[in-house]
Amino acid sequence: MPRLLKILGILAATVVAIFGVARFLIRPSNDRKWALDQAVLPVAELDDLPLVTIRNIRNFAYESQDRYTPAYYDKTFDLRKLDSAWFFVEPFGKGGAAHTFVSFGFEDREFLAISIEIRKEVGESFSPLKGLLRQYEVMYVVGDERDLVKLRTNFRKDPVHLYRIQSTPERIQATFLSMLRRANDLREHPEFYNTATNTCTTNLVRHVNEITPERIPFSPSVLLPASSDRLAYDLGLIDRTLPFADTRRRALINAAAAKYADDPEFSLRIRGR
Repeated sequence: MPRLLKILGILAATVVAIFGVARFLIRPSNDRKWALDQAVLPVAELDDLPLVTIRNIRNFAYESQDRYTPAYYDKTFDLRKLDSAWFFVEPFGKGGAAHTFVSFGFEDREFLAISIEIRKEVGESFSPLKGLLRQYEVMYVVGDERDLVKLRTNFRKDPVHLYRIQSTPERIQATFLSMLRRANDLREHPEFYNTATNTCTTNLVRHVNEITPERIPFSPSVLLPASSDRLAYDLGLIDRTLPFADTRRRALINAAAAKYADDPEFSLRIRGR
């Protein structure tokens, strides 16, 4: 019996090792059967700065979180008008899980959101464990807030908090360009999502620290971003006039997103205007 157990142990270890090697031999790709909502990658044309033309801005119309009418548009933005950046935190599940994304405001009247996500294949759903095993590619979704925000507030029914980022127009513009360049690069050089090292929040930290080195130090709130707004508050990245509990309560936008779901000025309404 001890000999049999030893043999079984060796076989099990061998199978695990083979599986592990096989997983790491898989290469990231942009050529898979993608879920409809993540089938189209954005393109940013950056050769005519300060004008930036972005193609494939997502603007789906939703009946439910799983039923929608696909739509995209192209738009040219003037970097000289980019003067605000906004941080969204969408807690979900348990254990500190959350999705974070950002939006950029042009003369504080039109807004463009960028969400870093797993790129799902047909039939896939997110799993933190699979996210460690090279199961998903990573993508930058560039979208209209009427899509990326309302999907989360009005259809997924997750709490969503919105904070204005405290920064200069120059740094905001540099961060915007950094994110667009990375989105372009992922079209040519796909990467695997990784639950620990290549997520929505770790990428946001990377972009911020690229512009202002060491602005955001390592923190458990980066890996478990449900508390990333508290980290942003402590670092002075968002307004600190009020105690954090009051700041977070005021930042919850679900009621406004539901009330003004069909308002042409949706982005302004969720900001209390």
